[in-house]
Amino acid sequence: MPHDESILGLNDYKIKDICRNGRKIVIHARYTGHVSCPHCRSTRLRKKDKFIRELRHETWGRRHCYIHLESLKLCCLGCGKYFNQRFPGIQPRRRSTEAFRHEVFKSHFDGICRKTLATNKCIGAATVERWFHDFMKRRESEMSSEPCPEELGLDEHFFSKKKGFATTFCDLKNHKVYDVTLGRSEASLEAYLKRLRGKDNVRVVCIDLSTTYRSITRKHFPYAKIVADRFHVIRLVNHHFLATWRTLDPIASKNRGLLSLMRRHEENMRPDQRERLGLYLKEHPEMEIIYEFKQRLCRLLLKKMCTVKKSRILIRQLLKYINELKSCGFAQLEKLGRTLGSWDQEIAAMWRFTKNNGITEGFHNKMEVISRRAFGFRNFENYRLRVRVMCS
Repeated sequence: MPHDESILGLNDYKIKDICRNGRKIVIHARYTGHVSCPHCRSTRLRKKDKFIRELRHETWGRRHCYIHLESLKLCCLGCGKYFNQRFPGIQPRRRSTEAFRHEVFKSHFDGICRKTLATNKCIGAATVERWFHDFMKRRESEMSSEPCPEELGLDEHFFSKKKGFATTFCDLKNHKVYDVTLGRSEASLEAYLKRLRGKDNVRVVCIDLSTTYRSITRKHFPYAKIVADRFHVIRLVNHHFLATWRTLDPIASKNRGLLSLMRRHEENMRPDQRERLGLYLKEHPEMEIIYEFKQRLCRLLLKKMCTVKKSRILIRQLLKYINELKSCGFAQLEKLGRTLGSWDQEIAAMWRFTKNNGITEGFHNKMEVISRRAFGFRNFENYRLRVRVMCS
C-alpha cells in the first residue's frame, strides 16, 4: 500500500501537506483516482470551478484530524448536467469521512455514552445518535434478506407497561436473534407471521409449554418438529410437587433450607444434605414416595441425545408415569399428569434434539441490558433495531 494511503486509510488520495495546531491535525490532500459523471458514467467532463472541502477524519491518538480536500465542480459533456466531484469513502454533502463516522458508531456501540463521546470528539450529542442510527439501519438492512432459520426458538419477554410483551424469534443453530415483534397472542402475531419469508425452511421449533405458541407453530411452520423446552418441563414438575408438599405439610414447606433440598436433583446434593433430607422423609413416608417418584421422573426428562430405539423405550416409561400421576389422588399431581399427557409428543422430542431455549433466555438478559442502558424505549422499532444488530 502506498505511504499516503496507509496514513489516510483511503485509496487513491495524495497528501500535499500536514499541519499541526495543538490537538488539531490538518491534512491537505487531493484525489488522484478516476472521475466520472454520477448520472451517465461518462468520462467526458469539463472543469467549471475549484474549491476546498473540509472533512473530519479518524482521530490520530488523542488529536482531532481534519482533511482539506481539493474538489472540483464539473460539467458532463455527455448529459450536460453539473455536479460536484464524488470521492470514495466520503458520502455526498457530508462533512466527515465514513471512517470517522464508523469510529463514532463503534465507540457508542461499545458502551461510551453520547455525552462523553460528543465531548471527546467535539461533535453534538444528537449527531452521535443520528450516526449511530444510520449504521444500525445499514446493518439491519443487510440482515433483512435472511430467510427463517432451520432451528427456531420462540419465547416471550416483557417490553413495556404500555405495550406489554414481545415475542423473540431466535436462531438456535447460529446463536443469534432472528427478529423481535410486538405481542404474544395468536391474533397479534398473525400479520407478522403471514409476511414472514422462508417459513418452510424451519425444521425444529423449541417452545415452552405454551398452547398459543404450539398452535402458531402448527399453523405457520407446517414442516417443523415442535420440541418442548426441558427447563420449563422440569420447572413445571417441581412446581406441582412443591404445591403437593404444601398441602401435606404446610409448616415444613416454609423451611427455606428444606425447600432448597426438595428442589434439587439427588446428584447435586452433598452427603450431609442427603442425610438431612433422608431424616425428614423417614418421618413422612407419604412424602418419601412422592419425592422418589419425582426424582425418577426428572431423571427420565433429563436424558439427552437418545437413539430412536432408546427413545421408544423412554416414551413407554413416560406414558406409564403419566398414567400414575393421573390416578394418584392428589389434585396438583393429577393436573401435572394431564398437562404432561397433552404435551407427550413435544416432551418425547426432547430426547432426540439437543437444542433448547436456554439460548433465547440468555438473549433476553442481553435485551434487558440494552433497554436499561437506554433507560427504556418508547418506540418499539428503535428497540427492535438495536436488538437485531446487537444480538446477532
